[in-house]
Amino acid sequence: MAKLDERKQPNQFGAISAGVFALGLLLSLPVSAGDTAGTEPRIYYVEDIKAAMETHIADQVGADGVFHLKDDRTGETLALRFVKIHDPVRQIDGDTYFACTDFRVVGESDKLYDIDFWLRPAGEVLEVYDTKVHKEPRKSLLYGWYKYPRYTFIDDEVVPLY
Repeated sequence: MAKLDERKQPNQFGAISAGVFALGLLLSLPVSAGDTAGTEPRIYYVEDIKAAMETHIADQVGADGVFHLKDDRTGETLALRFVKIHDPVRQIDGDTYFACTDFRVVGESDKLYDIDFWLRPAGEVLEVYDTKVHKEPRKSLLYGWYKYPRYTFIDDEVVPLY
């Protein structure tokens, strides 16, 4: 092991700056689908995932501007209005992508659902293949309306909480 020359002290701030630079570089890299049949994999950026989500939501919204979703637990058809896509959207594995969103209950602006979407490549675009209600609106006497989780994730797998 080489002995550190006492006259040349390491620059700790340089190491921190390099780490911040590396993190920035990593965050700017694209996410890509797995290689299929020896062809170059399609590269999907964050913007691609969000655009696929916006297209999916727009395609599902009726003429009245309402997104209808059958609740996977209760069977009830929910009437919702899109609020936002949460950051970050992400790649789960080679060809599975994930986005979490907020939707407001029509006519009840304090009630929010957290809806999760899973996407996969279909040709040159990403398409939603699964949708689940992650958090449902519940009311607390102390806090008012809040989003109550139905499941959590362990190693990207859905684990029910009740």
